[in-house]
Amino acid sequence: MKKICVVTGTRAEYGLLRWVMEGIRQSRVLELQLVATGMHLSPEFGMTVNAIEADGFKIDRKVEMLLSSDTPIGVAKSMGLGMIGFADALADLQPDLMLVLGDRYEIFAAASAAMIARIPIAHLHGGETTEGAFDEAIRHSITKMSHLHFVAAEEYRRHVIQLGEHPDRVFNVGGLGIDNILRLKLLTREELEADLDFKFLSRNLLITFHPVTLEHNTSADQMQEILAALAELEDVGLIFTMPNADTEGRVLFQKIKDFCLQHSNARAYTSLGQLRYLSCIQHVDGVVGNSSSGLAEVPSFKKGTINIGDRQRGRIKAASVIDSEPNRKSIRVALDHIFSAEFQTKLSTVENPYGNAGASDAIVRKLESQFLGDLLKKRFYDLPGP
Repeated sequence: MKKICVVTGTRAEYGLLRWVMEGIRQSRVLELQLVATGMHLSPEFGMTVNAIEADGFKIDRKVEMLLSSDTPIGVAKSMGLGMIGFADALADLQPDLMLVLGDRYEIFAAASAAMIARIPIAHLHGGETTEGAFDEAIRHSITKMSHLHFVAAEEYRRHVIQLGEHPDRVFNVGGLGIDNILRLKLLTREELEADLDFKFLSRNLLITFHPVTLEHNTSADQMQEILAALAELEDVGLIFTMPNADTEGRVLFQKIKDFCLQHSNARAYTSLGQLRYLSCIQHVDGVVGNSSSGLAEVPSFKKGTINIGDRQRGRIKAASVIDSEPNRKSIRVALDHIFSAEFQTKLSTVENPYGNAGASDAIVRKLESQFLGDLLKKRFYDLPGP
């Protein structure tokens, strides 16, 4: 049996990994090891490790690393704690391969520890670009520490190869979020309202806004502009999900809480979980903010996305995505556009550039067939000359 150690640190990332984990667990030749870290273990962010265990997964190790701080110093120190914790966890578990997804600092710490421990890494969703966040550098760094690459689009496959990775180890399997949408039985509107204890209005929006981590002290101002634009809407239900544990994230928490106290049509949730989150997308009229989900998953629902600011700049986008500057005037124009009959009519023809489905199975089948014993030493792949 090949021991595959999956690391997860956030609610969103777990949602993408879930069916890969299930496939590994069901495999006759793979053994699943699961390490939970980061926000999963934090009461402030909803202790989402409980949701993983409720889905029937056994957590093999818990790596505590989050400090109660959202300053650059606090985040950097958390990364250091993560490397210490992952060094011990990997020494205990002795996996044949570590599987990670994305671009967060928790995953960077895990990948760094695996690299030094000479454990090969499979990286999911590499090659993507997000020019407004330090996730960009983290993602490409993890690519260079990794040995197998599963990407979501052909453009991202080319990016990974440009970084010197051999084309034979870079596989375009499509986006993982679509698998989750198709495999989960989503809640009806009535079930969702009861679960959220929130009555939908005639029109509704789902809002998720994370800090733009490569900008200094802009999070509070940008959030204020979003809230000012939303406050002008009439008869629109507003469902907020709280931001991730990023630099300058706490000020966003407080602003959202204050807004909801002053507006009866708004409600905030620390973590919706995958079922309620995807069910919300199904039943709202559009999604607002700067989450990658707005680009990678929402188009599959034939719903519009207002993508605010630079955090996702560079990512592939469907025709259903409306870009907006982070000021109330631009956001107000985008809100009028997303509610317009003309835009809503066009949504039925939108194609999701992140594929249709099947990424999870494709990854598991490759892990089953791949010999893992000779992955560590890589040769830099030069692109063919002109």
